[in-house]
Amino acid sequence: MKTVLAFGDSLTWGADAATGGRHAFEDRWPTVLEKELGGLARIIPEGLSGRTTSMDDHASLADLNGVRALPMLLASHTPLDAVVIMLGTNDLKSHICGKALGAALGMRHLIEIVQAYPFVPASAPRPEVVVVSPPLITAPDRPIPLNSFAEAGAESTRLAALYRSVASDKGCIFFDAGAVATATPVDGVHLDAANTRSIGQALAPFLRRVLGG
Repeated sequence: MKTVLAFGDSLTWGADAATGGRHAFEDRWPTVLEKELGGLARIIPEGLSGRTTSMDDHASLADLNGVRALPMLLASHTPLDAVVIMLGTNDLKSHICGKALGAALGMRHLIEIVQAYPFVPASAPRPEVVVVSPPLITAPDRPIPLNSFAEAGAESTRLAALYRSVASDKGCIFFDAGAVATATPVDGVHLDAANTRSIGQALAPFLRRVLGG
């Protein structure tokens, strides 16, 4: 059986904006992806709410910088056949970066970490990287106090093209989650159960190609 690391933020963790809690395990996209692959691979979910590609969030007590977290996770979960990265939404918060270009540069750094990581044994095949552009950020159905995403909608529309370019340059598979999933109007950022399931279902053909299944 193959092993795949799903590295992401609250969209991978399964945040439910309607309840303030977490979607049921069976509704989270990594779980759905594993089921869709039918025994071909085990998906290891590593989602953390607020995680960025490569930037610090000084408003959080947790270390949310993906560049610092990824090497530890690669070491912890090796051997890996693929790494799926869906990050960038939190980079667009006004107090962090607010620009899609910044997220794309961070994504490139994450890819380079995977491609250069000193896996043991050195002869082991390197995991393929699947770059996932997150769903678009939309306007919530009611005002949200201190909304860090208030100005992020327009920048989020630039992520897919930038990520596609980075993935092509680095020899990675690209998938646009915004083509199959839409943010809930509750907050304009997170996904309801149906939309997070849609990502897992739509990713399955890409992973089969990557994993040779």
